[in-house]
Amino acid sequence: MMTDKLTVLVADDEPLAAERLQILIERMDGLELVGIAEDGDEAVAKANELKPDILLLDIAMPGLDGIEVARALGKQQDAPAVIFVTAFDQFAVAAFEVAAVDYVMKPVDQDRLVTAIDRAKAAIETRDEDLGELATGKEKSPWLEEFWASDLSGLVRIAARDIERVTAERDYMRLHVGQRSWLIHHSMTALEEGLDPSVFVRLHRSAMVRRDFIAGFSRNASGRWVARLADGTEQPVGRLYSEKVREIAAR
Repeated sequence: MMTDKLTVLVADDEPLAAERLQILIERMDGLELVGIAEDGDEAVAKANELKPDILLLDIAMPGLDGIEVARALGKQQDAPAVIFVTAFDQFAVAAFEVAAVDYVMKPVDQDRLVTAIDRAKAAIETRDEDLGELATGKEKSPWLEEFWASDLSGLVRIAARDIERVTAERDYMRLHVGQRSWLIHHSMTALEEGLDPSVFVRLHRSAMVRRDFIAGFSRNASGRWVARLADGTEQPVGRLYSEKVREIAAR
């Protein structure tokens, strides 16, 4: 359960990097540094002992690397929110797979760390809400509620309810939110099965659209249905999905 002060554990085998994080943490209100680990094995041991809310975790360390540490701790119900702090950008996908809340590049900027901590706070609040629902017998939604995608700042959380449409690009899916978009490594079939069908509808083998983002339908010169979207763009409806138009229009 999150309290007024969040406890933080730093795991980094570089003394100067660990000291830098310590200084930044001391400048931030509502945080308390409870320990520093110098390698992966010590990080797991101290996390188990100190039960920190947040773990600032390097990736390249002696013993267990950061990904292995996050994987080991992630099996626990009260696992800390993990923020990777690293000089290497090639581990972003692996960080997503172990449910890190953010991915911060060294040298760490104060404002960038504040953003990461805010994301950790949000993740902790969501975890606490989920645990509260389980305690009261309330079932968690079976549908995907969020995605994590990488960008220049690290990892970005994207709420499923904010996604306006999804388009396929080879082995990746592009999530469109307003004027921005992000690529994630999913299949269209997996997204169709994972997203709430009362909220999203598949209109083409390579496109899904949020139902309330559809402004209307029209036919093109070939007689095929085209969905008019709220942002003024159009999405062709695949021949195999034309029954979706009738389903939506019949409501």
